Amino acid sequence: MAAPASGQGKTTVAAALARLHARAGRRVRAFKCGPDFLDPHWLALASGHPVHNLDLWMTGEDDARARLHEAAGQADLIVVEGVMGLFDGEPSAADLAQRFGLPVLAVIDASAMAGTFGALAFGLQHFRPGLPWAGVLANRVASERHAQMLQGALPGGEARTDSNFLGAVMRDEAFSLPERHLGLTVAAELPDALARLDAAADALFRTPLGQMDGAALARWSVAFDAPNDEPAEEPLLKGKTIAVARDTAFCFIYPANLDVLRVLGAELVFFSPLADEPLPPCDAVWLPGGYPELHAATLAAGTRTRNSLRAHAQAGLPVWAECGGMMPLFESLVSSDGDAQATWGLLPGRVVMQKRLAALGPQQLALAAGVLRGHTFHYSRCESPLEPAGHTESVRGEARGVGEAVYRAGAVQASYFHAWFPSSPAATASLFLPGGTA
Repeated sequence: MAAPASGQGKTTVAAALARLHARAGRRVRAFKCGPDFLDPHWLALASGHPVHNLDLWMTGEDDARARLHEAAGQADLIVVEGVMGLFDGEPSAADLAQRFGLPVLAVIDASAMAGTFGALAFGLQHFRPGLPWAGVLANRVASERHAQMLQGALPGGEARTDSNFLGAVMRDEAFSLPERHLGLTVAAELPDALARLDAAADALFRTPLGQMDGAALARWSVAFDAPNDEPAEEPLLKGKTIAVARDTAFCFIYPANLDVLRVLGAELVFFSPLADEPLPPCDAVWLPGGYPELHAATLAAGTRTRNSLRAHAQAGLPVWAECGGMMPLFESLVSSDGDAQATWGLLPGRVVMQKRLAALGPQQLALAAGVLRGHTFHYSRCESPLEPAGHTESVRGEARGVGEAVYRAGAVQASYFHAWFPSSPAATASLFLPGGTA
């Protein structure tokens, strides 16, 4: 599922397709192209399975191939949602599609166009020679007459007999997915999330794409090569218990990251800072990213999480904090309107929210045990007298060079950098062992 740009509705359509077939009793697996944390929440709700990310740089070709091969052995349908526009980014969704032979279904927001729909569809299909192609779906269409105009704009017009035009999804607020500054609202925050997906699936069912059963979809079958045998990971975290913050304030967690920690031998226990839960007994803590800025007052009012984190750090036990997980570790969090909220105070300084994006792009972090790949994406800046212990490296185009600061105070390490743990299990283990430093 791709589009000419962000905001076209490809997450809604991808989730609707997954939900439609899952409701019919088919086994569906979904993936997200790129490092996104938010769209996978919707795809997981729709498919009923964890959603992994595929990225030719961050996760790597071998990892992507292995995950697709595994899914193909278990599922009747695989849906891969693209990122941004089809050809945007390095690597792009088109790169991924071509590498693995994935047919591209283009979703185009046609709400403010007619004839141009044909030009966009034609361009997406033919811009890059050899791109596997499934067809085009018009989204946010005003009426049946509008749909006919859109279909007529394609080469061959309404008389087409092939499947390039896969239908029109009408505009309907019943299945709109709300957004905020980092992307879509997390599905778990909306009590009617599944109802929205069902409404979207019902709308998609009224299109030629939605009418296709497993036999019809089989014309887009793809074979994925079996992955190479990899040596078993050394259980570097055997006997260690890692406490992971997990709630609506700390929800940017790749399922693959949890898998790696378990493969390394760690036992995982979860706690909710929003519920002011104290740390469970543990040897190390992971504070993943999320939306602490939306819950700053609640996080600041709690004392059990804060006090137990301080005691943990004072005992010299490791803490690894990423982006949103790092923000409340400072002394205050300032909203984009200038309102300051005292936070946990494990690190000196403050975090200030901005109305504009502060950083975005792929990054990597070199540790003694290996190099972790990942990315950065945030709307805040950190103001601290604490000298960075190191920096990530930015690896994209003109932004190449010094990336995000990595702060260290005792056993606490924190950065805006989001790590993809499978890129280096050994480096990952070092973050959660005493003495492991950037």
